[in-house]
Amino acid sequence: MRYIVIARDGADPEAKARRLAARPAHLERVGPFVERGRVLLGGAILDEAGDMVGSVVLTDFATREELDAWIAEDPYVTGGVWQEVEIRDFRPAVGAWLPAGLTLPGSESDPVDRI
Repeated sequence: MRYIVIARDGADPEAKARRLAARPAHLERVGPFVERGRVLLGGAILDEAGDMVGSVVLTDFATREELDAWIAEDPYVTGGVWQEVEIRDFRPAVGAWLPAGLTLPGSESDPVDRI
């Protein structure tokens, strides 16, 4: 099941320092999940000044429980970076990054529309 994770950092004066301190461990930990196809795309949300203030991650986990367990152990969570995490089911429809032949969940014969 695909999920989109929208995580917002704290707004306190130490938020940026917490993110920068936890970032190497966060990136190291996410690598194997990228390799296994669990993390499809991820990146930082930027403010008007170009500073990182959150994250967006597109994932593909078998269950919501697996996703929740992965998030709970992420250094951005354990390090107090992400203060608010929103998780939504996600169904891709279009996009240049979609793999060829990708099918909608529950519809093995209907490929995802591509532009």
